[in-house]
Amino acid sequence: MYKKIMVAVDGGETANQALAEAENIANIYNAAICIVHALQGETAADTSAGNEILAQAESSVNALSIETRLVSANIEYGLNGIVEAIAEAVTDWEADLLVVGTANRRGLERFFIGSVAEQLVSHVNASILLVRPQTT
Repeated sequence: MYKKIMVAVDGGETANQALAEAENIANIYNAAICIVHALQGETAADTSAGNEILAQAESSVNALSIETRLVSANIEYGLNGIVEAIAEAVTDWEADLLVVGTANRRGLERFFIGSVAEQLVSHVNASILLVRPQTT
């Protein structure tokens, strides 16, 4: 069913949970995984930090085929820049499924800040799996 699974990571725990879900699905379907991280800055330090996030994510996955992509988000657009960068990566790589963690914001915080995951639903032309934070 799925041949190309993209997972967006930001170094957070929910992104790690999304990565684990993507790995499980990839192993079931023998699918390729592409791990993507959207840069929110243009400095060498930003790029280095982004590459470190990708390297950590890649080292934690055991799948047949793994790629990583560091994409640039237009920081002037805030969350919309991140959404656009990830959506473009999904299209360019021709992903069948995008897996992304959601911050699970509530109330006014959700109203004012929104959610990258929530916005991706209307910007991506692929199936999307939203992974909520696990509570203990």
